[in-house]
Amino acid sequence: MKTFEEYLAEASHPRIRRIRVRIRNGKVQRNVKKSGVKGYTFRGGHLVRMSIQERMHRKRGARRGKIKRRAKMSRILLKRKRSLRRLKSMGGGRR
Repeated sequence: MKTFEEYLAEASHPRIRRIRVRIRNGKVQRNVKKSGVKGYTFRGGHLVRMSIQERMHRKRGARRGKIKRRAKMSRILLKRKRSLRRLKSMGGGRR
């Protein structure tokens, strides 16, 4: 039997989190169930423990993604800076 505090703790961190629907540009983006428990994933309507290999691959992929996102963002910022400089040299931009 769970104590009241344990019950409240579980209620604030549900085992299955539901990502609600977002509508962007008239299209439904996501309506997904995700695992709220570390080390578990949601498959076939059930929470399943991830294998060590899967966890390792996910961790590695997340690290690669982080590096790629950082590189892309730096390129975006550089281009934005360049275009704003051109805009200001032509007399545009904020006054």
